[in-house]
Amino acid sequence: MRGEDMLDPAASTLDPTAALAHLEEHGFARLGRVMGDAALEALRTRCDDIMLGRLTYEGLFFQRESTTGNYDDLAFNKGWQGPSLEYRKIEKLERDPLFLAWVENPLFHTMVDRVVGPHVSLFRAVLMTKAATGGTNLPWHQDGGLFWGLDRNPTLQLWTALDDAPVEAGCVEVIPGTHRAGLVTKNGGGVPRDVVEREQADARAVPLPARAGEVLLIHNHVWHRSGLNRSGHPRRALSICYMHGDTQCTRKRRAPRQFVKLFVPR
Repeated sequence: MRGEDMLDPAASTLDPTAALAHLEEHGFARLGRVMGDAALEALRTRCDDIMLGRLTYEGLFFQRESTTGNYDDLAFNKGWQGPSLEYRKIEKLERDPLFLAWVENPLFHTMVDRVVGPHVSLFRAVLMTKAATGGTNLPWHQDGGLFWGLDRNPTLQLWTALDDAPVEAGCVEVIPGTHRAGLVTKNGGGVPRDVVEREQADARAVPLPARAGEVLLIHNHVWHRSGLNRSGHPRRALSICYMHGDTQCTRKRRAPRQFVKLFVPR
């Protein structure tokens, strides 16, 4: 399936200008439902095939849900732990041709060209899931900083709901405008609890429930979080982080990461 075939027919005439302006001002935006039904069904099946081990790719990153629903109880560096629908995160999905086709679909190409420029690399294409049994709570955080090991911070993520993500399923929540102040800490990642309390973040949270096939634009630095899944159904979403093609990995302990170039002939 090609990227253009994965789009909902109405998306072919969509002008993202208003959404991109909203993203710049508020740190997030709704693009609307742009993934077609056939693509939704294909990617849901592909998610199950990967999580259950029916389809494998070398080098995929896996992380299971915590057993308590508490983020602090997550286990790290475990990798693949056998067939299960309770993986919380799967990264490097660009190695799968169907996921890569969505990453490079023409509507996304148009938006990325306006925000990032013509030379684009992929930082990550990651499946973020909350199992039907509840998933894991994700506290307030920002995506960037020294922890990411890059010589510049990406700013654009496109988040696609593969299932309905109502409030009770642990939808994304944001605090509008927080991206304009930059990173709270140089390391990035989790926002310290004292800052969360000082800024009264919980009271300012804006939930972003989404329908299956809907796309959210998220600035990496806007504060965002998601809660537990209480819907009784899986809540799967694909988060794609795009960055300038000249971005380099700065890590020293291992060989620097090499990033996939996007929107180029293959």
